[in-house]
Amino acid sequence: MCAVTLEDIRQARRRIDGSVHRTPVLTSRRLDELAGARLFFKCENLQATGSFKARGALNTVRSLDPAARPRGVVTHSSGNHAAAVSWAAALEGLPATVVMPRTANAFKMAAVRRYGGRIVTCEPTHAAREATAERLRQETGASLVHPFNDERVMAGQGTAALELLEEVPDLDAVVAPCGGGGLLAATATVARALRPGLLVLGVEPAGAADTIASLAAGVRQAVAQPASVADGLLALVGDLTFPVIQARVDRVVAVTDGEIRAAMRRLLDILKLVVEPAGSVGYAAVAEGRLSLGGQRVGILLSGGNVDLDAPPWQP
Repeated sequence: MCAVTLEDIRQARRRIDGSVHRTPVLTSRRLDELAGARLFFKCENLQATGSFKARGALNTVRSLDPAARPRGVVTHSSGNHAAAVSWAAALEGLPATVVMPRTANAFKMAAVRRYGGRIVTCEPTHAAREATAERLRQETGASLVHPFNDERVMAGQGTAALELLEEVPDLDAVVAPCGGGGLLAATATVARALRPGLLVLGVEPAGAADTIASLAAGVRQAVAQPASVADGLLALVGDLTFPVIQARVDRVVAVTDGEIRAAMRRLLDILKLVVEPAGSVGYAAVAEGRLSLGGQRVGILLSGGNVDLDAPPWQP
C-alpha cells in the first residue's frame, strides 16, 4: 500500500503554506433542507489555479532534489493538473512542459499558457500522453509530476481534507470525487488517522466508473471508453491510490451526467459558486440520495471551479 501518512500530509502543508489558499468551508440552510442533512462545502474551486491540484503540484515541485530543479518538470494532463504544475513551476522559477491531447479544450490550454507552461500535443489517448511525457523526461532530464499516482502529489492533496477536519471536527462523513484517486485516497488517509469512525465516501461519473468495477473485482479494471461531462474524472484509478481506496474508503458510488449538471446548477443558484462538473459529483451524490446520509453532518470536497463560461457544462 502507498506509504503516505498523516505526517507526510502535515509536512506538505508546511511546505506549501503561504502559497496556496486555506479555502473556506461554506454552508447553506436551503441546501441542508433539500438534502435532509447538514452539509459543509470545502471550496477548492476557490483555490489557486481553480482547483485542489495546486496543492499536490506545489508540494511535489518543492520536494524536488536541488540538483534536478534546473531541468524543470514535465507532466501530462488535459485540465487542472496541467495548469497547477505550470503555476507551481513558475512560482519556483522552473520550466514546465505539459503534454496535452491535441483535442484538449482551448480554454484549458489557454490556462496552461497563462501560468507559463509549454504545451506539447499528442494523440488523444492515455497511452499517448504517458509515452510522450516519458520521452520528454528522458530527452530533457525533467522530473515527472504525475497527476495522481505519486506520493508527493497525494500528500499535497490531503491537505484539503486536513483543513476541513480541523475546521469541522465533528463530521459524520466526508465525500470526495474519484478519478485517478489521489484526492480520495489522501482524504481517507487523513480521516483514518484523525477520525477512524468517519465515513469516507467516493463519487465518480457513471460513464467512467472504473473504481467501482475495480473494487468489485479486487483488481483495477479500466473502462473501455470512459465518457462524462466530468472530464476531470476520466482517468483509471492509480496503482498507488487503488490499494488505499480498497483499505480505507467505505463506499464509492456513481452519478449520471444529468445529476452532475443539476448539482452544478444548484450550487450556482443557491451557494453562488461556480463549480466544475468533476467538482460537483460529491454534492450530486448527496443531493440524489445515493449515500443515505439523512440527518448527518457531511463534508463535501468541491474539488475545482474551472468552467468555460462561453460553453457552460450545465447545459447539455
